[in-house]
Amino acid sequence: MTRVILDCDPGHDDAIALLFALGSPAELKLLGVTTVSGNQTLEKTTANAIRVLDHLGCDDIPVVAGAGRPLVREQHVAAEVHGDTGLDGPELPPPARQADREHAIDWIASRGPVTLVATGPLTNVAVLLARHPDVEIERIVLMGGAIGEGNVTPAAEFNIWVDPEAAARVFESGIDLTMVGLDVTHKALMTPAHADRLASAGRAGKLVADLYAFYSRFHRERYGWDGAPIHDACAVAHLIDPTLIETVHCGVKVDTGGELSRGRTNADRFGRCAWVPNCHVAVDIDSERFLSLLIERIGALG
Repeated sequence: MTRVILDCDPGHDDAIALLFALGSPAELKLLGVTTVSGNQTLEKTTANAIRVLDHLGCDDIPVVAGAGRPLVREQHVAAEVHGDTGLDGPELPPPARQADREHAIDWIASRGPVTLVATGPLTNVAVLLARHPDVEIERIVLMGGAIGEGNVTPAAEFNIWVDPEAAARVFESGIDLTMVGLDVTHKALMTPAHADRLASAGRAGKLVADLYAFYSRFHRERYGWDGAPIHDACAVAHLIDPTLIETVHCGVKVDTGGELSRGRTNADRFGRCAWVPNCHVAVDIDSERFLSLLIERIGALG
């Protein structure tokens, strides 16, 4: 069993990733959830993490707030994708509790050996490594980046683009790192048929179906897809069943330059630049098995 902390910015796909982790106790021991500004402000992402846990009665899982803005850039949120609350669609009540008072950075550092699943901008992780250089991080599996085209600019994926300086620090850290980017998440679309199956599968499944109903609209309008990528759940899936995702070990450098290239994850997949490999980069996914497992595990939460 892998001891994990989910560092996230809920966000529809973060919420689904959280449910996926909760539904996989044989493989993952979820120690807690830390939050960061990204899909919405820190106040809203923190509230959303608690609201999702409240929905399943999981008030024993700590939620700890972290960074409220990128290291050096202006704050940017994705309200056009996730709505004003960051979790528009379902009718979830306000959070029934407050986040823990400790800062996420110090809370993570006190957990002992742990795997971080980072599904938002990497601000918390970068500050953690700077403030606690001896922190016991066994590995980091992140959702972010792309070898090919981005989703916020042609060059960059959202999580890396929001705080490229933080991402650069993490990729240069020497920690065992896996990048699950758009190259695979865009191959694994949840469809209306998947959502219909979940809608009748208890409270957790109904929540995912309601999330999907709102979240899929953006992807239908932007890309013309009859479905939506559940990006962040792919990172969780890699820990639950590593055979679901194929990776290559290569050098990756994050571009922190001007707007045209900001946030691009330059992956030397074929060794053309002879960069020292620093990341396991996801290049393919068994989408059918992934989605089947996702539906099975969330459906079993009841």
